[in-house]
Amino acid sequence: MDVINWQWLLVISSSLILFFLSPYAKTTSQFFKAVHKKKAPNTVVLTGSLIISWIFAKSITNAANLGLAFGLVGGVAYAGYYLSFAIAGIIIYQLRTVGGYTSIHQFLTSKFGKKAMAIFSILIAFRLFNEVWSNTMVIGSYFGAQGSTPYFTAIIVFTVLTLAYALKGGLSSSIFTDVIQMVLFSVLLLIILGTIFTTDDFSSEEIISSGTWSFELGLNLFFAALLQSFSYPFHDPVLTDRGFISSPKVTRKSFLWASILGAICIVLFSLIGVYAQTKGMSGQAAVEVGKALGIVLLLVINFIMITSAASTLDSTFSSFSKLLAIDLNLGKSVSFGRITMITVAVLGTIPVFLNAEILSATTISGTMVIGLTPIFICWKTQVPKISYYLSVCCGLLFGFLLVFNIFPEALIFTTGKYADLLWVNLWGILSCVLLYFIPSWIRK
Repeated sequence: MDVINWQWLLVISSSLILFFLSPYAKTTSQFFKAVHKKKAPNTVVLTGSLIISWIFAKSITNAANLGLAFGLVGGVAYAGYYLSFAIAGIIIYQLRTVGGYTSIHQFLTSKFGKKAMAIFSILIAFRLFNEVWSNTMVIGSYFGAQGSTPYFTAIIVFTVLTLAYALKGGLSSSIFTDVIQMVLFSVLLLIILGTIFTTDDFSSEEIISSGTWSFELGLNLFFAALLQSFSYPFHDPVLTDRGFISSPKVTRKSFLWASILGAICIVLFSLIGVYAQTKGMSGQAAVEVGKALGIVLLLVINFIMITSAASTLDSTFSSFSKLLAIDLNLGKSVSFGRITMITVAVLGTIPVFLNAEILSATTISGTMVIGLTPIFICWKTQVPKISYYLSVCCGLLFGFLLVFNIFPEALIFTTGKYADLLWVNLWGILSCVLLYFIPSWIRK
């Protein structure tokens, strides 16, 4: 059997196992809130679910490639995004215990009105569509060249198989399979790292000296990630949905643990890229290292991509169904939830066939939502409704300035890759905060 056949075996067998093991959801609380045997997920289950639903195929590919490009600094820089968990955990805890809110949508509706909530819903729906194709395209690339028949076949089969077990149990399926996928991810990562470290000339000294701690060689991204962490988590329903299903204390503890452990996982995975750098490799770090160290390790790396992509994909399906059914109150039934899952699976796969330029799910959309920073961080502060629109629109504007590369260079004070990302976010967040508070200052 060649590598491709083994990969097909891994995709199909793992998906079928998860399908048969997944709980079948009969009630809306099982399907939308992951209540199992009248109990909400505990700290260990929720922490594991949070980490694996965020360690998606695109993110670990990025982590390995950043390790290749910048050394250890690249991995640490990308791990900066995991501050998002700590910030989201603390804010959601306050929203629930101090504000008495039961969802992000309820908070936005009560404070800024239904139109504000509708705009927010459009933003997160776009995010969820983005999540479908950006993960399945990574899987497709392991089966064939972009645009080839094996590439498209792998994407369709993988999406259908993941959709099957997501339809069975909704968020219950998603969280249940997340735990299995988190254990698998940990074991596979240890196998990969064990193999790399037992090669003759890869040591901790090489890892430490693999990068330069300067702005142009990775720190631009690190500080941009920290800045985005104050808004980024709130436009990701895969993350925020998990903030309202267990008790507030369990939730806060889980989010804080996920912040630390998730960052460690990303740094460890970036060591694959660091290894590739020491060996003078180029291209996709994870793929090249797999090829260099033999078929077994290549399959292990491929399997880690499959499990991480599946965990994000099933979470995306369940979040989209909850968004439409519960948050937007369009139809609070399990059957409606299942129909919406099929809809997002189909619509989210269409860009794959249009050869959509694969925008980085983290950097671009992360800048476009920086307007959420003051809305959530300063949630207790009373401001007029116009503040919401000013801040959100300002964030979108800075996002477009970055996308179209028209941000004034005079305002960028560092050099190298991601310099524009860092400074657009810094000036953007300052502008959003200012615009958010100006209406209340004028009132006074």
